Amino acid sequence: MLVFSACLDAAGLAQTASPYPPTAVPLKIDQVPGKPIYYSTGNPGIPGKDNEGNTSNAGFVVTSDGAVVFDALGTPSLGWALLQDIRKVTDKKIRYVIASHYHADHIYGLQAFKDHTGAVIVAQERAGEYKDNEEIADEKASQRLDQRRGALFPWVDKTTRVVPPDITFRDRMTIALGDKRLTLLYAGPAHSSSDMMMLVEPDGVLFAGDIVQNSRIPHMNSDDVSTTQWLAALKEIEKLDPKFIIPGHGRASTEAKQAISFTRDYIQYVRIAMATAVKDWTDFDVAYDQTDWSKYRDMPAFAANNRGNAYRIYLELEQSQFKADKP
Repeated sequence: MLVFSACLDAAGLAQTASPYPPTAVPLKIDQVPGKPIYYSTGNPGIPGKDNEGNTSNAGFVVTSDGAVVFDALGTPSLGWALLQDIRKVTDKKIRYVIASHYHADHIYGLQAFKDHTGAVIVAQERAGEYKDNEEIADEKASQRLDQRRGALFPWVDKTTRVVPPDITFRDRMTIALGDKRLTLLYAGPAHSSSDMMMLVEPDGVLFAGDIVQNSRIPHMNSDDVSTTQWLAALKEIEKLDPKFIIPGHGRASTEAKQAISFTRDYIQYVRIAMATAVKDWTDFDVAYDQTDWSKYRDMPAFAANNRGNAYRIYLELEQSQFKADKP
């Protein structure tokens, strides 16, 4: 376990004039009741021009010795907007920016923090695999950037770049900062290869990243997704018993168990449906069409994610069955 006491210099107050294309819709910033912990809730849908790419959640913790940011949103413009909202709350130096995992909707905003603060960017070590022009199983960084330059122009454009972490850790890292203790926990590979969470103590607040997605259909159609590990990570969150949970997408809540249950129940529902299909050698298209999706059909991101999720789980279970059949 690596323990850091923040003693790094950071830039002072951010500039007021935006160096990025401005956003039309302000961020929705809320405070954890009675705590110096704040969070932004994004649109639960898929990144597009209608929501300006603001689909994920982010947040920040104000300590007696500086601020720590968790995730940076999906465009440099949104990262800048988050930075300005932090400055409305505190003028303390931003010591760290923690990246829950390296997916575009959480990391493009790192550019604003890298260029306009002295914050140290921290991620799980497998985030280092996410590089421009390098193909990895989880997401092709350059391909995704090209896609977002079209889908989210002008907020993502030719000047937008992927900012790598400054510090990485393997399984666990603790940041001791002022009156707070921030524990970073590796939870992957689950939703991605580099999933991690941050527990803020003594407040009992958990930034869960995309391991928890409350009342929103998660994205699972990636080679690095492991629903087995994802379910195991959700069990670990239950053991932490947080008093307040901030998911990667969807509503923050004092009812952590309810938020965890939504994600777990969805994964299990799809796994059960696809497990039956794999066991009976049923074609995926037939199995998908025969499954009752009414419980989830009207939820955000269903149309974009559900079929791909089911197919990915079908392949995962099919592969595990073949391994089990080997002598």
